[in-house]
Amino acid sequence: MIDATPLLRAFAARRRAVLAGMDPLRAQRATLARLLRRAAGTRFGRDHDFAEIRTVADYQARVKLRRYEAFWREYWQPAFPVLRDVTWPGLIPCFAQSSGTTGGPTKHIPVSAAMMRSNTGAAFDCMAFHLAARPGSRVFGGRNFLLGGSVALERLAPGVRAGDLSGIAADRMPGWARARAFPPRELALIGDWEAKVAALAPGSLAQDIRSISGTPSWMLLFFEQLAALRPGRPRRLVEYWPDLELLVHGGVAFTPYRDAMAAWLEGSHAETREVYPASEGFIAVADRGPGEGLRLMTDRGLFFEFVRPDALDRPDPDRRWLGTAEPGVEYALVLTTNAGLWSYVLGDTVVLTDRDPPRLLVTGRTAFTLSAFGEHLIAQELDAAVTEAARAFAAGVADYAAGPLFPTAGQPRGGHLFVVELASLVPDDAVPFARVLDAALARLNADYADHRRGDFGMLPPQVRLVPPGTFAAWMRRRGRLGGQNKVPRVINDPALLADLRGFIGER
Repeated sequence: MIDATPLLRAFAARRRAVLAGMDPLRAQRATLARLLRRAAGTRFGRDHDFAEIRTVADYQARVKLRRYEAFWREYWQPAFPVLRDVTWPGLIPCFAQSSGTTGGPTKHIPVSAAMMRSNTGAAFDCMAFHLAARPGSRVFGGRNFLLGGSVALERLAPGVRAGDLSGIAADRMPGWARARAFPPRELALIGDWEAKVAALAPGSLAQDIRSISGTPSWMLLFFEQLAALRPGRPRRLVEYWPDLELLVHGGVAFTPYRDAMAAWLEGSHAETREVYPASEGFIAVADRGPGEGLRLMTDRGLFFEFVRPDALDRPDPDRRWLGTAEPGVEYALVLTTNAGLWSYVLGDTVVLTDRDPPRLLVTGRTAFTLSAFGEHLIAQELDAAVTEAARAFAAGVADYAAGPLFPTAGQPRGGHLFVVELASLVPDDAVPFARVLDAALARLNADYADHRRGDFGMLPPQVRLVPPGTFAAWMRRRGRLGGQNKVPRVINDPALLADLRGFIGER
C-alpha cells in the first residue's frame, strides 16, 4: 500500500494556514449569509422572509428556536421521506437515524449533499491537527479502522435513503480514504453488533491498523474481544497493532473511560483525539491536548448559537452567537446547518473556553440533569464523581447509569441509584464506593451537599456494581447494542429505570 501521508501532509498544512488566519466571527457571519441565500426559495425560507434578513439580529428575530419535534411536525412529516425544497433546496438524499442519547423514539435527521461534504472536511481537519502534532506521522501508511454501526442504508424512496450516520459517511467516503479503510464493505454491512465484532476482531489482527475511531464504550468492548483472541498476551493495543498512532473518540464524555483506555494504550505511541460529531453536523475537533477544548468548525456549513439552558422554553430567550457568548458560562448549543436545520436546539450543553479560535467543552445534555430533589447534578459532575470513586479502587469505568429513587410510604426521603460497571473487577462491597461517590458529589455540587447534610434532604446514593458486560447485555435486549447507540447516563424515565433495575435483579 502506498503511504498517502506525505501528500495529505501538504494539504493539511495548507488547511491549517487557512485556519490560522481565519476571523471566526467573520466566518460565522459569512456562513449564516450563505445559508440564508441558499435556502431563501425553500418553504421555510419563504415563511421566515430569508430574503429580507441582513444581520444575525435580524435572523434571530425572525427564526424562533425549535427542537426536532417541532421541525418534524411543522415541516418534515407531511412530505416525508421526499423532502424537496422544504427546509433546504433540492431533494434531501439521506436521513441519519438517531434514537438520541436519551433513548427516545427514532429520529430522522436530514443530511444534504452539502452536509456530507462538510462532514468530510471536518474529518480531514481532525487529521490535519494530528499531522501537526506528529510531524513524523505515517497514519495513512496502513489501515484506518472505523468502528461504527452498519453501513447498510434503507431505501425510503427513489433517491432517498436512511441509516446510521457512520453508514452515510462510509457511503460518501473519498476513494483514496476508502482504499485505506477497515473494515471492508462485506464486514461493514453486518448489522448485528455481536456478529460484527466477532468478524472484525480477527480481521483487524491481520491488518496494519494505524488509527481507530469510534465511541469509547464500544471500543473498550471491542478491545476485550481482541484480548480473548490472544489469551496470555498483555492486554495492550501495542500487542495487536504495533503501529497504531491515533485513537479518535467522540459521541460520549471521555472522562469515565480515560483510565481504562490509558491501560489499553500503555506502551503505545498512539495519541487520543476527541471529536464532536452529531447526526446534525460535525461540530468541533480537538486541535490541542486532551481536556483543552474542542475547536469549533466555523467555516464548515454550521452557524452556532448559545442559549442558557433554563431560558430555552421562554417566549423570548437571550440568544448569543460567537460574537456575544461568554466564556465559562454553560449554554445549550443551537445549530443552523446546511442540511436545513434552523436555530435547532441540539440538546447538548457546552462551555466556551476560548474566543479566538473558539473552543468549547461539552458538559452534558439538556435532558441529563439529575435533579429530582433540587440537587441540580449535571452530567459533567456525575462523570467526575463516578470516575473518582472508581480510581479509589484502582479501576476504570466501563459504563454507568444513574436515576432518582423517590420517597415511598416507608421511606420519606429519596436518593439516587447508580448502576456502575467497572472495566475489570467487581468489588464485593459497594459501600466504600458509594461513600467516595457521595463525598465527590458533595464537593462538586453545593446543592447536592446541602440536600445531603445530615441525611436530612436526601439519602446517600445506592450503588450497584455489576459485572463486565452487563450494560452491553441490557442494550442488546433493548435492541440498542453497538454503533452509535449510547447507554443513557441519567435515567429520569421511571419505566426505563425500572427496566434496568429488573435486568440487574435490583428491587
